[in-house]
Amino acid sequence: MPISRRTALTLAAPFLNLRAQNQKDRPNILWILGDDLGPQLGCYGHPLVHTPNADRIAAEGTRFTHCFTTAPVCSPSRSGWNTGVYQTTIGAHNHRSHRQDGYRLPDGVKLISHRMKEAGYFTANIKELAPGIKVPGKTDFNFDADKPFDGTHWRQRAKGQPFYAQLNFTAPHKGPVWPAARAQKKLIDPAKVELPPYYPDHPVVRDEVANYLDAVNYWDTQVGAAMDLLKEDGLLENTAIFVFGDNGRCLIRGKQWLYDPGTHVPLLVRWPGHVKAGAVRKDPTISLDITATSLAMAGIARPALMHGQDLFGKAKPRTQIFTARDRCDMTVDRIRAVRDSRHKLIRNFMPEKPYTQFNDYITKSYPTQQVIKDLHAAGKLNAVQSQWMAPRKPEVELYDHQADPHEVKNLALEPKHKGTVAKLSAALDRWIVDSNDQGRTPEPPEVIAREEPRTTRKD
Repeated sequence: MPISRRTALTLAAPFLNLRAQNQKDRPNILWILGDDLGPQLGCYGHPLVHTPNADRIAAEGTRFTHCFTTAPVCSPSRSGWNTGVYQTTIGAHNHRSHRQDGYRLPDGVKLISHRMKEAGYFTANIKELAPGIKVPGKTDFNFDADKPFDGTHWRQRAKGQPFYAQLNFTAPHKGPVWPAARAQKKLIDPAKVELPPYYPDHPVVRDEVANYLDAVNYWDTQVGAAMDLLKEDGLLENTAIFVFGDNGRCLIRGKQWLYDPGTHVPLLVRWPGHVKAGAVRKDPTISLDITATSLAMAGIARPALMHGQDLFGKAKPRTQIFTARDRCDMTVDRIRAVRDSRHKLIRNFMPEKPYTQFNDYITKSYPTQQVIKDLHAAGKLNAVQSQWMAPRKPEVELYDHQADPHEVKNLALEPKHKGTVAKLSAALDRWIVDSNDQGRTPEPPEVIAREEPRTTRKD
């Protein structure tokens, strides 16, 4: 029997009032991203960079020291934290996949922007922060998404409406930003760069690392512009700000790999009056937790399928971190890792494929790769540096990341670590099953073949 309009309004009134109250009291939420941004910031103790704006956000909010993305390259990582679900669970694990085949998200999985919109938020993927500061509006989902955002700036929202926005800065990703970063007045001195032990001490290597740090400094100036604009618009005090990277640094043995430099990113959260200023959190965190925390801040109920957890809620701290790498452009591989408070275990499902198997992007964009190859051919690499040139990868790698933070001493075959290998291997096996890891099913050969002719790809 149909109900009258008056009865419908009476029944809906409590929910309408709650929604109006929520829209009034809920914070704006802004994600500030850096492409390929590792924790090379002043607030993380890096001695060479100058990042006063990120450091200010850390001082006025909470800094997480052990945040990791679930994938070491942009599109699977972004597919994960834009949904709050592992990219391997939703079939979005292969880089830049499902762009033309109409692939949709599984039932019950939605973009965070869609959930925010349903809750009354204006959603924006910022394209021009301010005059002269254009932003690409990167999404990089490995699936089709219907109108992911309402607009391109928070200024387009209705009066009094809360906003959820993403600000996707290109820096420090390789590309036009790198020469632009070199135009700054204050540059990183390559001679002062501290190289990890797996890099040879070579002028080209030092220059590439220094240019990356220059690009981090450049990114920080853009973060400052965002903070200035929020203040100008009177939004700084009621906006929850998350600062993080979409994956780790774009240097050899970083991006595309499951060593810490490939997935370890900064995470800073600022929300005055709600998030403790100056706090430092060392508990293990994944990028999907940013999604879950943002939903909780907006008063949105936790979805049934959500692998992230509220960082400021009552969930128990994680004890393990799981990460996954699959095909990157034309380069087919499958690697999984589990990291606990002391050790990381990496399982190479395709050990016959070497670290240096062909990848067009790395070949053209990473000069250190060619230096390592040349020095290897000349017999001028030491044992640690030569690991990158091995003809195949180990099936299992185990590292004590406390005693060996650069992850260069593989303990997997040492008898005294047999128990650790077994424990972490079992945890990884459970995660693969429990999370329904879609990487167990290989891509069709014709899909992989489509990647082969693409010799000018950018990732």
